Amino acid sequence: MHGPASSGWLLVALCAATGAYCLLRMRSDVEEQRRAAGGEALMGFGMAAMAVPAAVFTPPAWAWPACAAVFGAAGLRALWAARGGRHHLHHLVGTGAMVYMSLVMAGSPAHGHGGSGVPPLTGALLLYFAGYVLLAGARLVPVPAVAAGGTADGWGDRPELARACRLSMGIAMVAMLATM
Repeated sequence: MHGPASSGWLLVALCAATGAYCLLRMRSDVEEQRRAAGGEALMGFGMAAMAVPAAVFTPPAWAWPACAAVFGAAGLRALWAARGGRHHLHHLVGTGAMVYMSLVMAGSPAHGHGGSGVPPLTGALLLYFAGYVLLAGARLVPVPAVAAGGTADGWGDRPELARACRLSMGIAMVAMLATM
């Protein structure tokens, strides 16, 4: 992504930590939580890789199309899963945003969009994720933390942490889209 190196490294750390937590969530006993956590781990690590400052590492030419292909496949999986519940539509939008950012980076890795102003698709994605962040933040506030000895069996079954994880990725997505 384009922008100051310090904010890039903060995004890398946030997204990598989120991806790592999502890997822990894959140990849940609930199958739906494991599936969602797997997709979210892919998003977290993909966003971390994409956020590495360009001054530090310039990926090879094939990396951006490969990233687009991986997230395109994840988008097809999210589309298939959306038949069972509308909450998968957010994953579909997220994977679509990753495909879009990968293609933009493949087309112009040194200059972002190159033109003046915000392209309409970038603006629409920014609005969506900004709204998502506000809504997810509002939903996070009333979730009570599970006390020791409560109903949650482990890290994979903590709803307040799962929501915080999704909020973190939404904030990172806004930051990444804003730097394009």
